[in-house]
Amino acid sequence: MVESIHTRDAADSPSEHPAVERAVKDCVQELLRTGVLEATRKPNLYRTALTARDTINGLLEALDLCMQIDEVRGLAFIRVVDGYDGGDRDQWSHPLLRRQRLNLEQSLLVAILRRFYVAHEVDKGVGDDAAVVHLDQLLPELNHFLGETGSDRQDDKRLRLLLEQLRGHGLVSEIDDDERLRIRPLIVHVANPANLQNLLAALARQAGADRGQDP
Repeated sequence: MVESIHTRDAADSPSEHPAVERAVKDCVQELLRTGVLEATRKPNLYRTALTARDTINGLLEALDLCMQIDEVRGLAFIRVVDGYDGGDRDQWSHPLLRRQRLNLEQSLLVAILRRFYVAHEVDKGVGDDAAVVHLDQLLPELNHFLGETGSDRQDDKRLRLLLEQLRGHGLVSEIDDDERLRIRPLIVHVANPANLQNLLAALARQAGADRGQDP
């Protein structure tokens, strides 16, 4: 991934501007606390992330972390620096970050949600953050790949549980009173899109084979 680190003049050092120093501190603390900043949710902190990215990355460097910014989508998030722990991206273990692998059902729902998000950006333009989806749109998609449980209530419960798990990863919002949720832009950076498409294709083939075996 390519990052752009901008230099600053000595006169602009945060140490000479207490208000800027405090803003940088708040920004770093929020990044370490939640891992992500969205311009729509934390506009002031996100603005600080943009204007002080070199300072913030300097502070994070000692922790083997860095901040990546997606300016088009108004997103700043923490990641481990390239080459950490010998560059083995599958085996690294960081003392400040807990690595959580998604299970099959979670990965499937990520792929489905990401497809909705991409379709939204195609329709509304990249950077439009109002990617909202209704549970009634997700449920048949999930059931298509996983199969129905035989109970509408259990199908709905399964979907809600998976969405709550993904909300903990910062990928979706809470479900509102109208049974809708917002797909958060971080989803485009979570997994390799080719891998997600391969997962959908494999599960679609399996679902088709299972239906072909039905009496």
